[in-house]
Amino acid sequence: MIRLPARPADGGVPRSATVLELLFDIVYVFALARLAGRIADDLTIVRHTLLSEAGQTILFFVAMWMIWSINAVTSSIYDPRSPTIQVELVATMFGTLILAVSLPQAFGERGVIFAVTYVLLQVLRPLHLALALRRGGGTAWRAPVRVLCWHTVSGTFWLTGAAGTGVTRGVLWTIAVGIEVLGMLTAWAVPRLGSNRRKYEDLVYHHLAERYNQFFMIALAEVVLETGAAVSFPGLSVDRTIVLVAAFLTVVAYWRIYFYHRTWGRSEHQSGTGPAMRLTDRSNFSLLLIVGGVICSAVGFGQIVRDADPPIDWALVVVIFGGPALFLIGRAFLERELHSIRRSMALYVGLLALGVAAPITLRFPPMVAAIAVAAVMVGVALFDELHRHSGREGNPTL
Repeated sequence: MIRLPARPADGGVPRSATVLELLFDIVYVFALARLAGRIADDLTIVRHTLLSEAGQTILFFVAMWMIWSINAVTSSIYDPRSPTIQVELVATMFGTLILAVSLPQAFGERGVIFAVTYVLLQVLRPLHLALALRRGGGTAWRAPVRVLCWHTVSGTFWLTGAAGTGVTRGVLWTIAVGIEVLGMLTAWAVPRLGSNRRKYEDLVYHHLAERYNQFFMIALAEVVLETGAAVSFPGLSVDRTIVLVAAFLTVVAYWRIYFYHRTWGRSEHQSGTGPAMRLTDRSNFSLLLIVGGVICSAVGFGQIVRDADPPIDWALVVVIFGGPALFLIGRAFLERELHSIRRSMALYVGLLALGVAAPITLRFPPMVAAIAVAAVMVGVALFDELHRHSGREGNPTL
């Protein structure tokens, strides 16, 4: 869980997320469902195209994550209650809906729609913010201009890729996403304009932390929705009930591990250029792994319900065990201090247990894989509970 010490809100940014930001995150439930649908489709296609299809899904996931991540940081630096930021939120919500609708055929007939919508979102948002800040005077407008420069470059690859097909489109779009990820890692550094690293000093970490935690909970709901929907149509049976219970226990374990496995030191830094800045970079990409793992779990449990007959497919084993593995890796990566590896041992043991159990389940019905995943994750959560400090609050808020 991402929690930071009390500090005054900078620039009028509230400590808590606003209602409009909550609505924005809820819209992403639809986008997550479309991504989960792509993964489910990947599991049903012929094997010689599985890796390429999976690569496309990862590309779209990272692209959609970039939109959400930049939005979360922006609304944690600039007051999300201001008309300028509210306009960006509403426009991004609508653009996200278009992207989500285009996802299933984004590498086909809807590729142009997806690319154009994505580029418009990533270019117009910083442009709109830069113009608004320019009218206020000063040099604050340079921060969104740096972001604009990076997205202008990546946008050329998005649009050029949309004009192509097949491998050409995949290569160009991968380059585009790579440029954006590199831009984020370098704090959008631009020659002669500098970088946005100093601007992060204005970031209200409480607000950003709540956005991260809120989005995690929304992603977690996708496991319940996907598994529940898969069970509801054919109805309950012994096998499906067992998988439903395993999915529910896994969701509870995810919640416990994310919010309770807190091993940070007593001293907390607030400076954007100090450890707090590194924490923000780390938590950004950690949550990418965590949410990706949760989505894989949603798809895995849903697929086991739909296809419970043995033998289990090796690709489904990768998804059902890979989801929790990604979650544990992302959660371990959130640890703030390098010397906290010992205190994260439960996460690493959980990873080892998943790796040992995965190949064994290939010899059993799919239901056994669901049970094994739930057992490992519940075990990690129980270990954390047994070693939790008695003074820690029992049900923390976002």
